[in-house]
Amino acid sequence: MKASDVRSMTQDELTDELAKLKKEQFNLRFQRATGQLENTARVRQVRRDIARIKTIARAKADTAKA
Repeated sequence: MKASDVRSMTQDELTDELAKLKKEQFNLRFQRATGQLENTARVRQVRRDIARIKTIARAKADTAKA
């Protein structure tokens, strides 16, 4: 997911996407613990996407207050 895609989302869309990614992260952790994880790089991608969404959501919230 690119930062430009995230910036174009509304606050509600960001919240929905964040929830979806957190659920995926949980499932990936579960797969890794049980030895069923095939794409190990996906864990890193999801973690970074979560951070990217949180960062941009925070910036949008701060600019809305100002």
